[in-house]
Order: sequence, then C-alpha cells, then structure tokens
Amino acid sequence: MKILVVGGGGREHAIAAALARNTTTEVFSVMAKRNPGIEAIAKDILPAKETDVGRIVSYAREKGLEYAFIGPEAPLEAGIVDALEEVGIPCVGPVKSAARIETDKAFCREMMERNAIDGCPKYRVFHNTDEAVEFIQSFEGDLVVKPIGLTGGKGVRIMGEQVDRDGAIGYVKSLNGEAVLEERLLGEEFTLQAFVDGTHLVPMPLVQDHKRAFEGDIGLNTGGMGSYSMPGHMLPFVTDTDYRKAIGIMKSAVAAMARTGRPYKGILYGQFMNTRDGPKVIEFNARFGDPEAMNVLSLLTSDLTEIVHHIADGTLLPSHVTFDRQATVCKYLVPEGYPEAPQAGDAITLESHDNALLYYANVEKRDGELVTLTSRTLAFVGIGETLEQAEQAAEQAASGVKGKVRHRRDIGTKELLEKRIAHMRELR
Repeated sequence: MKILVVGGGGREHAIAAALARNTTTEVFSVMAKRNPGIEAIAKDILPAKETDVGRIVSYAREKGLEYAFIGPEAPLEAGIVDALEEVGIPCVGPVKSAARIETDKAFCREMMERNAIDGCPKYRVFHNTDEAVEFIQSFEGDLVVKPIGLTGGKGVRIMGEQVDRDGAIGYVKSLNGEAVLEERLLGEEFTLQAFVDGTHLVPMPLVQDHKRAFEGDIGLNTGGMGSYSMPGHMLPFVTDTDYRKAIGIMKSAVAAMARTGRPYKGILYGQFMNTRDGPKVIEFNARFGDPEAMNVLSLLTSDLTEIVHHIADGTLLPSHVTFDRQATVCKYLVPEGYPEAPQAGDAITLESHDNALLYYANVEKRDGELVTLTSRTLAFVGIGETLEQAEQAAEQAASGVKGKVRHRRDIGTKELLEKRIAHMRELR
C-alpha cells in the first residue's frame, strides 16, 4: 500500500516509522525541509511546502498514492484533505470545515456551547479591540487570551502567570481585538488523543506534555519540550471518572460535527485541564500532538496501515487498536536560545542510543553532519516497565548528544510527577 505522509517534523517521523512497520507499506513524503529520519524510510520525497496543495495533489496522482496521513495543522487549514479526497485519495485528517475545531478557536467554543458539550470554560469571543479591553478591565479574576486562528501552540497568554492585566490588554491590542477570552482554569493538563472514522472514536493512552521552555515549568511556552505516559495508559492525577468524562466530551464533539454536516475523520487531540470539577477542554487539535504522537505511536502494536484503512472506510473498532502497556518518556533537544532567539547552524553528534527511540525533527544533514535549525531538533523516547526506567533511557540518550543543544532533564522524573499529584490533591 502506498501512503503519503505530509509534514517533516518529529511527529511525522513517528507516523512514518509506525506505518513502515508493515513491510508491504510504501511511505511517500512531502516536507519543506528534509528530515533525515523520514528520508531513511520514504520510498520517494517531494520537497515542497506542506500547504502547496496543488503540487501535493499532482504528486499524489503521479505516484498512484492510495492514502494520505496529514501531520501538521497548516495543510488541514489549507484544504489539503478536501483536494486529495476530490481526486479519490482518502486521508487521515479532517476536511477544512471540520478542521475548524482547531483552526478557529471561536468556532470550537461556539460549537461546544450550541451542542451543550461538557467541559467548556466560560468564554467570550471578540472582534473589536475596545470591547475586548473593556471586558478584561471589568473581569474579576484571571483570563486566558487566545488568538482566534492558528499559533503553533505558542500564541496563548495567561494572566497571573505570563502577563498581568495590562499585559493582557496590550496583547489583545496586538491581535486587533480578534481573540477568545476565557476564564483561567486551575489544575493539571493532560492529553487524550483518539483515532476517529467519522462515527467511531478509539482512544489512545493518556499523555502529559510540558510546554514551558525550562526545568521547573518556567519560561515561555513552546511547541512542547517532552512528554510521558504511564504503564497502565492512565495518569496518576486522572481518575477513572475523569477519564470517562474526557472520552465522553470527545465523543460528543465528534457527534456534533457529524450532525452539522462536518463528519470528522482522522486524529482528534483533546487537551484537557483536570480541575476541581473534573476535566475542562483547553482546546481540540485536528491532528496528533508533537511530542505526544511519539509516546503513543512508540507503543502501538497494531498495524497503523490497517487503522488508516478503517478510518477511511468508516469501519474502525476498538479491536483494531492495541498498545503495549508500558511507560514512555519523550525528551526533546532544542537549539541554544530556543524559543526566543534560537541559534541555528551548529553541528551536533549523537552517541549510542540503543535503549531509546530517536525521532528527528528540525535538523538537517550537511556534508554528513547533523546541523541544528531554528526549532526543536530531535527527540528520544525511552520505553520501560516503569516510568523510572523509561525516563532513565530517554535521559541517557539525550545527555549523550554533543553540541549546542539542551533539554529538560526533569521530564518524566519522580519529583516532577509527585509535584503534579500533590497539586491535584490540593485542588480536590
């Protein structure tokens, strides 16, 4: 089977690697920068922007590709699924109108409210600067300021944490008033990802991501510095009731999309805040998380190619999706200065990493050397019977990289996990 993977990051390397476990699957790639990991897997590569829809469709037809798996959000917003399916190539990824669940924050909140879906925080949508500023000035408590469109996971500003009231007002002004303002939620974040075929939703193991740039959860938000999952596929601060409620929220969202003529197919990513009152939706994404894809796909024991087929046909069942019941820890290495002033062009060397999986991201090969670019460089995933074993494997591999890169050593450690558990206990 010939499957196109669109995108060239760590997430897409994980997707390509999982597809390639089926020896009859031929992986084809579209990516703007040549990812060394994907390059080693792919039968053929089209070096192009992931949003160059016309060129991608022509390439897919020329190569006789049978399916496409869309990695990042930008091509979804550009309508790549609509265009590919129009020429008979089914996709793992929603059409443009359904991808609005991620690409339009106002649409997402209004969809949840109209359909009485649980887990929606108090919010207001604004298209006028003066009205948004007035709301911030009069609101008692802290707010979260979200641009309405895509921001690569780095556009949110949180009052009381990243900005004060004046800072929030200044940020809204910079957005020309085009913002969603939400109550600030207190709790612990977790990620629930699921395969969706338009009707059926099959969940994957829970993961916790770490957005902040530096150890101890300080610094600016990033695309994600690393993540972990537990052996039982749950997280210690998420109860069975919390978990069932989160799945129910996602199923309700899928049903609502179908009722409104936007059947949702692909990967649905739910980012939740587990609060005193249970899980609340921070956001939905229309694709795998990066890094969370690396955690779950490293554990996937079923055939991803077959899952692609069932998603396309609308025949997905829980029995089609199985995972190892082990722990994972993913640690990203990033260039010096990341995320504010990342330093590119530095050569790095990797030592032996036999006990961890390697996923390349924003890095390229020049004259036989690996060279950093301006975003996250590469990630290691450790797998173990316990979280401690997985963390040690990931840390050993990450610490062996030589060059001007750094990583968060605290991700997946017992100390950080205990901090999360204690925080949840305080709230409840």
